[in-house]
Amino acid sequence: MKRTLTVCPYCGCGCMFYLVSDKGRLIGVEPSTTHPINRGGLCVKGWNAFAFVHHPDRLTTPLVRRDGALQPASWDEALTLVVERLRGVQEKHGADAVMFASSAKATNEENYLLMKLARAVFGTNNIDHCARLCHSSTVTGLAETFGSGAMTNSVSCIDQTDLILVIGSNTTEQHPLIGSRILNAARNGTRLIVADNRRIRLARHADLHLRHKNGSDVPLLLGIMHVIIAEELGDPDFIAARTENYAALAAAAANWTPERAAAATGLTSAEIVATARLYAGAKRAMIFYSMGITQHSHGVDNVRGIAALAMLTGNVGRPGTGVNPLRGQNNVQGGCDMGALPDLYCGYQKVADPQLRDKFARAWGVAYLPETPGLPLTRAMDAASAGYIQGMFIMGENPMISDPDQGHAFTALQNLELLVVQDIFLTETALLADIVLPAACYAEKEGTFTNTERRIQRLRKAVEPPGGARADGEIICDLAERAGYQGMRYSSPAKVMDEIATLTPIYGGIAYDRLDPHGLQWPCPNRSHPGTPLLHVERFTRGLGHFSPVVHRLPAEIPDDEYPLVLTTGRTYFHWHTGSMTRRTHLLDREEPRSFIELHPDDAARLGVRDRDALLVTSRRGEIETQARVTTMVIPGVVFMPFHFAEGAANALTNNVLDPESSIPEFKVCAVRVEKLP
Repeated sequence: MKRTLTVCPYCGCGCMFYLVSDKGRLIGVEPSTTHPINRGGLCVKGWNAFAFVHHPDRLTTPLVRRDGALQPASWDEALTLVVERLRGVQEKHGADAVMFASSAKATNEENYLLMKLARAVFGTNNIDHCARLCHSSTVTGLAETFGSGAMTNSVSCIDQTDLILVIGSNTTEQHPLIGSRILNAARNGTRLIVADNRRIRLARHADLHLRHKNGSDVPLLLGIMHVIIAEELGDPDFIAARTENYAALAAAAANWTPERAAAATGLTSAEIVATARLYAGAKRAMIFYSMGITQHSHGVDNVRGIAALAMLTGNVGRPGTGVNPLRGQNNVQGGCDMGALPDLYCGYQKVADPQLRDKFARAWGVAYLPETPGLPLTRAMDAASAGYIQGMFIMGENPMISDPDQGHAFTALQNLELLVVQDIFLTETALLADIVLPAACYAEKEGTFTNTERRIQRLRKAVEPPGGARADGEIICDLAERAGYQGMRYSSPAKVMDEIATLTPIYGGIAYDRLDPHGLQWPCPNRSHPGTPLLHVERFTRGLGHFSPVVHRLPAEIPDDEYPLVLTTGRTYFHWHTGSMTRRTHLLDREEPRSFIELHPDDAARLGVRDRDALLVTSRRGEIETQARVTTMVIPGVVFMPFHFAEGAANALTNNVLDPESSIPEFKVCAVRVEKLP
């Protein structure tokens, strides 16, 4: 048997394990005992991360739609057709009539290559990836306040902190190895505050559990800051030396008394005062958040508020402190780092800057790069629905399940002249495609992933891809060659990383020979640099930390007589994202085999609903059938659904309204009604 050290393909924790193979087939995993995140442990998804790799549903040959059906084709035919038809769309409708969707499940090198293909070969900045659906609010909010839209500290800081505030993150289910570390810290005396109206596992161990209304995070944060300012609990030396615009923040918080904040959040004023005193009283306090904060029509304001709270108390730039967004997919941090964003090249370098455009044009050997930022993915779906986007290339994503308002997503994809999907399974999105390209999965290729704490780690090939499937990077380079571009010939992914390092200051010192055994954390500007466990130690990336005042705005859709309940969505412990991998893993699918909706016993009694009853859930956008789960996990008036299940798709219901700054959808709040089926 062979053991291959690699990175887990699921959440952003970035755990490492050995894939165990026998005669070319994976038979199990063994966790790394020395890795700084998982330290010999894995979650249930990690333990089963080998099981989907050899599934009979794996795509093994290109497919081309003929006479209305997807039929097998040769690689030569499929790739030639992709290039010809993309060029045809551009000739007919203009360069920006095509959209490229990159993947948080693909490697850094592959995200960089697709970004390069879009810009250098097809001449458009229409390139984005699923960070638009999860942490674009973070990139916008933290870049403005701190100068860097990434986790400020390392996971190891959990062992050094005095207090942890978890807000909008079901950490034990979404990021289990980080969640278990928080639980261990709490058991060892670290104070824990959980702000989430679901009674998640962490809440059972919390000193304070704040069950505030969905969409009321800004009033909660302003109320906490009001108390800290009024009672002089902040860090005046830090504020004076390291921040700017404090007066504007103080003015924004001035009217948010604990009583007013309590009225807006559904909490008591005593809970808000206790939270402020507990957080501000800690010598070292960490904030962890995830999509419960970001996936709102005011998600950027939520992030600004969190950043302000940390700066107000001096909890930035030291071990055991910081603002720590937890990335939902294995390489969503890397996808952002690699410039799979419509307005940024790799390393968050702006496409609108003429000097940077010139730098990349010279490096890539092209005369011109487009200067106008492209469309965010969510707005590209709107543009496709309206007929402005006519061609779309989607790599490793499944918007038919992950996008809000499933009917809108279907209309947008159906309206395209050309849809190309590159994936490992025939997903719900791939079923709509004109051309499908079979890709290699994480276990079948080389590359790097960047985890939630900015740690760049080696992905290693353990087995061969099935049939004719190929690594995403190989396919992208082949497409570039067929399009007449000679600048994407690489002997290995390591050579791609060498190019990335020359163009990306925060990755300047990254090379494969430096990443053993457990990687490096960016910024790592040169080959002698050891990496950076803590950001903003002596100064913020932008210089002074910027207090950005926030204003409370209600969610775009609130309950009424016709739709009296608030629906919020998320994940479960046993499944991940759109389920394309976990639902093809027998043990995981056995544990959580079907869609469900959580509703409070009071709501269930009013509706005459019992546990496991069949229900019809309806919003202004659609309806689905699912199964009741009556539980005090949720508060009265709120229902919760996971979005993994195509046959009970929560995103058939969710609202497509977007944050005006980050273009992230409001997944966490929409109005629904629930009816018992006969």
